[in-house]
Amino acid sequence: MSKMIQPNNPTTEERHQLVKLALEENNRLEDFFNIVQLLNPPPDITTIVPIGSCKNIKVAVLGGGLAGLSSAFQLRKAGFDITIFEAEEDRIGGRVYTYYFDKGQPLYGELGPMRIPVSHETTWHYINLFKLQTRPFISANENAFRYVQGIRVQNDPEGREVQKYIYPEFNMTPKEREQTWTEIFDEVFEGYLLAMPPEIRREILQIKSTYSPEIVQSDYFNIRQMMEKFGLSKGAIEMLSSVEPFLGGFLIHSFFEMLQELYPVSFSFAYEIIGGLVKLPLSILSSLLSKTPKEYSNCISSDKLGNVRWLPGHQVMGLSQMEKNGSVTVHHRHIKRNLYKEDQFDFIVCAVPFSNLRLFNLNPVFNSSKMQAIRMLNMPASQKTVMLCNYRFWEAGPPNKRIIGGGSATDLVINTIWYPSVGAVNPHIPGVITASYNWTQDSVRLGNFKEPLRFEVLKRQIEEVHGLPYGSLDSIVIDHKTLLWNNHPWSLGAFAFYSPQQKVLYSKEAIDPEYNNRVFFAGEHVSVSRAWMQGALQTGMLAANEIAKVCGRYVK
Repeated sequence: MSKMIQPNNPTTEERHQLVKLALEENNRLEDFFNIVQLLNPPPDITTIVPIGSCKNIKVAVLGGGLAGLSSAFQLRKAGFDITIFEAEEDRIGGRVYTYYFDKGQPLYGELGPMRIPVSHETTWHYINLFKLQTRPFISANENAFRYVQGIRVQNDPEGREVQKYIYPEFNMTPKEREQTWTEIFDEVFEGYLLAMPPEIRREILQIKSTYSPEIVQSDYFNIRQMMEKFGLSKGAIEMLSSVEPFLGGFLIHSFFEMLQELYPVSFSFAYEIIGGLVKLPLSILSSLLSKTPKEYSNCISSDKLGNVRWLPGHQVMGLSQMEKNGSVTVHHRHIKRNLYKEDQFDFIVCAVPFSNLRLFNLNPVFNSSKMQAIRMLNMPASQKTVMLCNYRFWEAGPPNKRIIGGGSATDLVINTIWYPSVGAVNPHIPGVITASYNWTQDSVRLGNFKEPLRFEVLKRQIEEVHGLPYGSLDSIVIDHKTLLWNNHPWSLGAFAFYSPQQKVLYSKEAIDPEYNNRVFFAGEHVSVSRAWMQGALQTGMLAANEIAKVCGRYVK
C-alpha cells in the first residue's frame, strides 16, 4: 500500500482520496464512483413525504442497534410516532459494544466492531452529522507478528518473512514458493474481481432478483473450492489459511463473501471514533430523546417531529396481524418484571438478527421464502477478549520494535491480537489490548472453556506469540472482559456471513417486506455490507424510506 498520511477527522474529499489510492493499488480505479454511489445513504425521507406529514402513524422499531436507531432517526423527520423496543436494559448499540474499564473512560476496548472503512459512506454520514471525532485505525504494523506452527516472523507488508521462514512448513509447488503469500492471495481474489467488467462488479453491492453468471459462480463455490479452481495446491491453501486466520475461519463459506469485503476496499484505510464506537448509537439515541434536537434545528420545527418512546428491557416475543392490510400487534414483555403486553402499530421495522427473529411467535407466519431465509442464513460465532494491562508490553523495547496499532495473526485458537492505534509516552502507562478476536469454530472452542481456564489459555498463547516468559502476563493483566457473541441472548451470533448459494437464493428474500407491506427489515444481515456498521445504518434508512413510500400514497 502506498504511503499516505491519514488525517484525523477526514473530510469527504480526503476520504475519497484514500479510497482512490486503495483502488489504484488494485488496478480498479474505475470502481470508485460505483462504490461511492452504492454505499451512499439513501435519499432523505423528506424527499419522499413532506416534513411532519405522517403524524399519528405508529411505527414499532424492534431493536436498539444501529439499524433500528437510524430508521427511527429518519422516521421522526416525517412525524411518525415511534416506539423502540430494546431487550438490553442498560446498554445500547446492539453489536456495537465499547467496554470501559474505568469510569473516566480513557481505557476501553471494542467487543463488537472496531473500525470504520473510509469507503463506508452511510456510516460517515452519521459521524459527520453528529460531529464525532475520529482518528486513523492502524490496520497493519510491520512490528506485529505472523505466528504459524511455532514460527514467529514479523508482519512485513510484502510477506517476505513468511515466504522465507514459514513456507518450508507447507508442501507447496515450486511456482507457489516463488510468490509471496500476498501475491498468491491477490491472484485469486483480486484476480477474480479484475476478470469482471465494472458494471458486473457493482452487483456485489446490490440486492437483485437475478445476478450475472460471474456473481452466481462466486456464490456457488466456497472459498476453498474456488482457490482449488484457481490451481492452488493443498499446501498453498493450508499456508494461506494459517497466515491469514480470517480466511482460514471461513474456508467453507461463500467465495462471494470475500469479494464483498474486497470490492469496496474495506480493509485498506480505516478509522475509529475517539472515545469508543458506542458514541455513535448514543448520539443517535440522545437526538431521538431530545425535544429540540440540534440535528433538525435548521429545517424541522419541534412540533413537526414525531414522538419517540424508548423501551429498554423489553423483549419482543412475537408479531401478529389479524386482518390482511391491517395493523400489526407486537407481543412483548418487560424482562425484569416479567410482565406481558401487546400493542398495535401501523408499521414495523424489524431490526433484530434473524437468529433472534427465529424465536418469535409469528401469526401468521411469513411467506415460505422468508421463513427459509430466517432459518438458513448463516450467522457465525465470534469471540472477543479485551485485556487491561498495567504495562504495555507490546510497546516495550527500542522504538523500531514497538507495536503501535495493527494486529498479529496466528494459527492458535486466539486467531488474532489487536493493538491500540495510539501509543503511550512510556510502556508503564496502563493500556488495553484486544487479546483475542476469532471466528467460527475457534470461537466456539475457546468459548467452551470456562473461566478462569479460558483466561489462562489466552494469557499463555499471547506470551507464546510475543516470545514472553511463561507466566509473565499474570502480573501485567489486571482485568479483562470476554464476549461470546454466539451465546449472547439478543444476538445468538456475531454477524452474517453467507454460506454458498445464500447470496443468490436469499439476499432479496431476506429484505423483502412482510404482512402486505406492514413489516420491513433492517440490519447488517439483510444488507450488502454484512458484518459492518454500514450495512445496519444503510438498511435502517432504507426501511424508513419504504414505510414513507407506502404512506406517501395517502399524505400530502
